[in-house]
Amino acid sequence: MADRFDALVVGAGFAGLRVLQLLRAHGLRAAVLEAASGVGGTWWWNRYPGARCDVESVQYSLQFDPALEQDWDWTERYAAQPEILAYAEHVAERYDLTRDIRFDTRVTSAHWDDAEDLWRLTAEDGAAFEAPICVMATGCLSVPNRPDIAGLEAFEGRILHTGAWPHEAVDFSGLRVGVIGTGSSAVQSIPQIARQAAQVTVFQRTPNFIVPAANRPLSAEERAQAKAGYAALRARQAASPNAIARRGPSGPASAASAEACEAEFARRWEEGGLPFLAAFDDLLLDPDSNAIAAEFVRRRIREIVTDPETAEALCPTDPIGCKRLCVEIGYFEAFNRPNVRLVDLRRAPIESTTAEGLRAGGVDHGFDALVMATGFDAMTGALLRMDVRGRGGRRLADDWAAGPASYLGLGMAGYPNLFTVTGPQSPSVLTNMLASIEQHAEWIAGAAAEMRRRGAARMEVEPEAQAAWTEANSAMAGGTLREACGSWYRGANIPGKSSVYMPYVGGFPAYSKALERATAEGYAGFAFG
Repeated sequence: MADRFDALVVGAGFAGLRVLQLLRAHGLRAAVLEAASGVGGTWWWNRYPGARCDVESVQYSLQFDPALEQDWDWTERYAAQPEILAYAEHVAERYDLTRDIRFDTRVTSAHWDDAEDLWRLTAEDGAAFEAPICVMATGCLSVPNRPDIAGLEAFEGRILHTGAWPHEAVDFSGLRVGVIGTGSSAVQSIPQIARQAAQVTVFQRTPNFIVPAANRPLSAEERAQAKAGYAALRARQAASPNAIARRGPSGPASAASAEACEAEFARRWEEGGLPFLAAFDDLLLDPDSNAIAAEFVRRRIREIVTDPETAEALCPTDPIGCKRLCVEIGYFEAFNRPNVRLVDLRRAPIESTTAEGLRAGGVDHGFDALVMATGFDAMTGALLRMDVRGRGGRRLADDWAAGPASYLGLGMAGYPNLFTVTGPQSPSVLTNMLASIEQHAEWIAGAAAEMRRRGAARMEVEPEAQAAWTEANSAMAGGTLREACGSWYRGANIPGKSSVYMPYVGGFPAYSKALERATAEGYAGFAFG
């Protein structure tokens, strides 16, 4: 017998928590189904050494309750995983959300019942749930990518993945550790692991553009200033392309002198963080301007890393910004340690796993532990790992075989009453995620209330609206340098995944206007029935 609700939410990260709270406020009886044993989503799973957010703490925070803003104190400019998880747990407790969350409940299927106008969800343990409305708050980075390396099962040491890290402390003291990957989780974890391990060998396929975090503890004065200025900060966030309040660009780099470009990039480097890419407004549009920024970063790498060959191997050659910029604390300096070495997989690709470690380029590397810092099946991974079926039994895996298609990143044609929080073709991972999450949560809860107001059993994306949005999103991405390389934004890190640029690149303000316009026009692009 299935448990019946007015709405079901899959996922208890910040998205699921806020959706649940808002659905309750609109009078719906809702339940959240969560695979983990606690709230927090990505911050529950990603406990690897050095894990922290790359958006400043006071901005990577919920906006809906001024009292929450005043009561919570952030300790660092960039909060570490334990602090962010504690914040999520505080939110769940403060608003009494856990009583409606089913933990240790991994959803494996979601089927629409045409006759009953219901979503029927099944969990891994066989538990069944049903509701007219289903909200997928499954996260953009929630399915670890585990590379298919020949003979991996033969390795006799411990294998860890940064995206599914053990809850107990992992002690690397005196161990030989191999790390596969040089993306964000590797950039954060390698300096920490190197402080413990006897030897760290880093296997790099593609070097990434990495800028310093310039992290520091927040003083009591800085925390007080943040609390006094939250209203103005939120307004600046809403007006920013990536929903991060920062110093604006200094016009186009193409119109600036070489000296002015150098000075501005140096200021941004010292300030630290993702706003480095906001130094000039044409860095993702003009290849020549982009090349100036890219060469600045490469020069800094060569200045920091003492071994010239290692430094050159760490220098990326793609346009800066076509992959996600990484933010580091001591990453490049780690390669100056005598116990850290780099293996360039472009010269010496991994051939197989041995009982002792990895063979790459004909050389055997021995380890006691192997860390997979290989990222995620981003944006669509969580949805496509479920058996999602819509009207007439159509399968989402079939509909998205050539790449995801949606309307506003909120819903898909053929899937009535199914909503996605920060789904593909919304700004999502190109923004401060909490700002985008709150925007979507509020819209979805409002849509559920509108259905009730109209007495509608169904609310579904119109195929024409989906086609137009998908085409516009693709054209917009194609007009920038974001599509100039293979990235997880395009699914390039997953073998066989279709290469479609998934996030909306038009920026948070433009997307907000599109969302507001559709809502003001009676939820244009959606059909009620």
